[in-house]
Order: sequence, then structure tokens, then C-alpha cells
Amino acid sequence: MATSLKNLSDFSETEVPSAAPYHFGIVVAEWNPNITNALYQGAFDSLLEHGALKENIHVYPVPGSFELTSGADLLLKNSKLDAVICLGCVIQGETRHFDFICNAVANGLSNVAIKYSKPVIFGVLTTDNQQQAVERAGGKHGNKGVEGAVTAIKMAYLAETLNG
Repeated sequence: MATSLKNLSDFSETEVPSAAPYHFGIVVAEWNPNITNALYQGAFDSLLEHGALKENIHVYPVPGSFELTSGADLLLKNSKLDAVICLGCVIQGETRHFDFICNAVANGLSNVAIKYSKPVIFGVLTTDNQQQAVERAGGKHGNKGVEGAVTAIKMAYLAETLNG
């Protein structure tokens, strides 16, 4: 099914493990706050819905999406988290800035995940315009924050399963 026809945050046909045993970090960009706050709320509510304890969810704002990498690195260096969810929004503009930021964040978060052998979830919207961002931050295409939370739970469960 084409993305344009689907709510990407529908996990009704997917089994999601309990989030109760895990500790999560959420790093959220302050840039585009109307979008990133909706992503954060989706992630936070989804973690609670799947059994996470409120006291095991640690939220840290960073100035923009570029800083998500540093934020995730600092969290994993200084805490005992099972997964970090990184939430941001980069909207295409008139310059190539969009390309550089999106590429740097994607590569940076991958590198942090590898460095710490911990799930670092890419919950960054990379859209052509504001409307696409709205549609993916609680609109007709769901909420990327919800998707990030479910991914974090599943990956924390996988890590626990493999590490015994």
C-alpha cells in the first residue's frame, strides 16, 4: 500500500512487547516545536500505553535536529538507558541545508547506536513542506513519535533477548 494511503502508526496487527522493564531516553529538537512537541507527545503516550513506567522515561530537549546526535551520545554515555528515541523535523527549504542536516543526523545517530550497542531510534521527519510534517505528527499518516516508541520497545526487547 502506498504511504499516501496509510496511517503508518497503526500497530493493531503487530505484537508489541511490554515496555515495563525498560528505561528510555527521548531527545527532542526544539526547532519546529509545533511538530516536535506532537512527536514527543505521541512517543511519550505510546511508551506509557505499552507499559513503560513514567519514571523510566527521561526527556531531554536539544536546540535542533542536528543536535540530536550529541544529545543521544551524551545520554548513553551518562545513563543506563535501554533505548533512545530521537525526534526532530527538517523541512525542505530553498538551499541545500536540508540535505546536509538530514544526512548528518541519519549517519550520526547510526554511529551512536553502533558506538554503544544500544538502539537509537531515528524519529526525524524529513519532509518537503509543513503540511507533510503535520500529516506525520498526528495527522492522516499517523505520528512518527508513536512509531519511534514502538520501535524502541521492540529493539530494547530484542537486545534483552539476545543478551540473555
